Amino acid sequence: MKPVPQATSLRRAPVQRRSAERLTRILDACADLLDEVGYDALSTRAVALRAGVPIGSVYRFFGNKRAMADALAERNFERYTDRVTHRLEQSDGEGDWRAAMDAVLDEYLDMKRTAPGFSLVDFGNQIPVGARYSEPNHRVADRLTELLSEYLGRTPDDDLRRTFLIAVETADTLVHLAFRMSPEGDEDIIAETRALLRAYLGRVLD
Repeated sequence: MKPVPQATSLRRAPVQRRSAERLTRILDACADLLDEVGYDALSTRAVALRAGVPIGSVYRFFGNKRAMADALAERNFERYTDRVTHRLEQSDGEGDWRAAMDAVLDEYLDMKRTAPGFSLVDFGNQIPVGARYSEPNHRVADRLTELLSEYLGRTPDDDLRRTFLIAVETADTLVHLAFRMSPEGDEDIIAETRALLRAYLGRVLD
């Protein structure tokens, strides 16, 4: 099972600090506007206005709003893995897959509830909403295999990658169901998701 490469949506990567800060403002504005008006009403001009940058600065990085949303998804992915890594580093249960699973699920739920634009984009490349492809979940599973194999003392082989892919696909479907049922995520469905993941991973990892 070959790892899926991370996509890039930038026309040009920022080199100078000022350019990097401008890109951050553009993506922050995109995230805020996604929450406010949705993807269909999103425009590069509105993003430029909200970010306080010339429209040419937006086009310097992105060819269209789809590329901008994909870049936001990439940023979400990196921030999520940073949060999971930090949580595992702070964990008292080193080597315990249950602590690792809680970190993976809890950090995703927190971003789902609090990160601007995350409810529409998450890790991405699925805008407009509803066109859900498999590649983002493959990339999540690949990254979790990298992160957790050392933590768990496991070999990052195809079997472990497949295990995490099944867990990620299952959790993704059920968490989206939970947030369709309630804006903050239906707690009963989330509890059932956690129990299901524990049962499956326990069979494989114990």
